[in-house]
Amino acid sequence: MTALPFSKLPVGASLSSISPFTISFPDSDLKHLQDLLKLTPVPSPSYENSLPDSQRRFGIRRDWLIKAKTQWETDFDWRKVESKLNLFPQYKAKVKDQLGEFDVHFVALFSDKADAIPLFLFHGWPGSFLEFIGILTLLKERYTPATLPYHIIVPSLPGFTFTKLPADPLIGFDNPDAGRVFNTLATELLGFKSYIVQGGDIGARVARAMGTNYAACKAVHLNFCGSMPPSTSGKIKDEDVSDAEMEGLKRAEQWMATGRAYALEHATRPATIGIALSSSPVALLAWVGEKFLDWTDKDPSIQTILEAVTLYWLTHCAHTNLWAYWQTLRPDAKTVDHPSSYIHKPFGYSYFPRELMPVPIAWVRTTGDLVHVNIHTSGGHFAALEEPVTLWADVEDFIKAVWKG
Repeated sequence: MTALPFSKLPVGASLSSISPFTISFPDSDLKHLQDLLKLTPVPSPSYENSLPDSQRRFGIRRDWLIKAKTQWETDFDWRKVESKLNLFPQYKAKVKDQLGEFDVHFVALFSDKADAIPLFLFHGWPGSFLEFIGILTLLKERYTPATLPYHIIVPSLPGFTFTKLPADPLIGFDNPDAGRVFNTLATELLGFKSYIVQGGDIGARVARAMGTNYAACKAVHLNFCGSMPPSTSGKIKDEDVSDAEMEGLKRAEQWMATGRAYALEHATRPATIGIALSSSPVALLAWVGEKFLDWTDKDPSIQTILEAVTLYWLTHCAHTNLWAYWQTLRPDAKTVDHPSSYIHKPFGYSYFPRELMPVPIAWVRTTGDLVHVNIHTSGGHFAALEEPVTLWADVEDFIKAVWKG
């Protein structure tokens, strides 16, 4: 079998601990999914799921769910998706950690250049490595292995898709734990002496943890900064917040009032919601599909949403990828404005207006040594998926500004 372009591991990588990986689900799994789709009914019409003004203020619409379910049953071809994804080099790495051994999945584009800059890209929920396929495609089109200036690594977070959580279910696993696992992957298995991280949503918290805890992480770029308590903004003057940012704060306030219930369910009753989502593909489609529709600037295609939901379903991760909410929203959790979360190294930020909680740049500045900012007029929570060209331009400009080798 011919090796894929960009698949040669960097010099210094542990060849015994990293193995090529190919996505391939058995036909029986796909048939089982189809059988469940055919057997699962869509609830009858009600006022809240069939609002006459075509709005989604009470959640997913029944008519959209019927359309998406029908497409899933009749037109959606997972094998085509699988073939597309397998055009990108993928790996499994055995990472030994204090909590046990992790079988970490990641997609990568490795450069042949000796001075290539290692960059880790981290997804969140309800995302996966799929969010970064647009950026990876862009780089494959622009470069060859001989000219690519970067090593691009896109891991699956523990509990998501092909990376499993620790075997002991009683072990608490939080963002710093994930950061430790990925720092080990970077420094001990891939052999990097230094690297840069980028992330959104949960991935932003993992990236921040790596930036604050590990000297090998030289810079951090985020497109999500989480919510800030009012006390944090006490030193912020009104004139430091633009009119557009004020509008963003109003939307954030509305989201906190009407859109945050899912996170509290994940955090306080992960067993219950996990069982519900893992028992029905249509339930998973409704729960995840709602987020893709509501958290983006423009509605993604049904095909895009089905790819994300199918990957979750086939990897049985709908109940295991909720760990970050339990850890992040517990009473003693450290927020991004906690002194220990401050990024004491070059920090870049991309502001997208349709983010769930678009934090003003003046607030972001209180959480790290902010040296690079890009403010955009379009784009939402899934920046890498929605605006791959824009986000990559931000990240690349940031790297050029801060990387010292």
